[in-house]
Amino acid sequence: MKTVQDYIRTIPDFPHEGILFRDVTTLFADPRGFRIAIDQLLHPFVGQRIDKIVGLEARGFILGGAIAHQLSIGFVPIRKKGKLPGKVLSQAYKLEYGEAVMEIHDDAIEGGEKVLMVDDLLATGGTAEAGLKLIEQLGGDVISAAFIIDLPELGGRQKLENLGLDVHALCSFDGV
Repeated sequence: MKTVQDYIRTIPDFPHEGILFRDVTTLFADPRGFRIAIDQLLHPFVGQRIDKIVGLEARGFILGGAIAHQLSIGFVPIRKKGKLPGKVLSQAYKLEYGEAVMEIHDDAIEGGEKVLMVDDLLATGGTAEAGLKLIEQLGGDVISAAFIIDLPELGGRQKLENLGLDVHALCSFDGV
């Protein structure tokens, strides 16, 4: 029986030499693999109250939309700066070289709503930390962050756990 990890392809030297890029598009393209991933992302939260799914740009939209559909609840995107119309809250975060900004609509989450945040990959945790801060600014309660892949050597899980966030990942890969 195949695992989620079996559906993920590795592309060496992308986007830079020395990087092993973990490509989830092969997982998304396979109906069985995609179903396994969605089911496994949901499994730890069966029986828990979840009011909204938040997906981090961009592959988190694919996962988040599927999970929200499965649960019959709303989906909220957190996007890169300048991509959302209307009033937004913004949160800067550090990249390897420089800074980026994520945004959420200022009315996307109501105070007290239970939120599951999803994305495909957890590396340094910067994007997820920015997402967490945005959700908390709106009064949301992030019950967990769920990822397909964790890259433990980059320290993202530890960073998020140090912030008090429960972290769930379906698989991990050594190296960067």
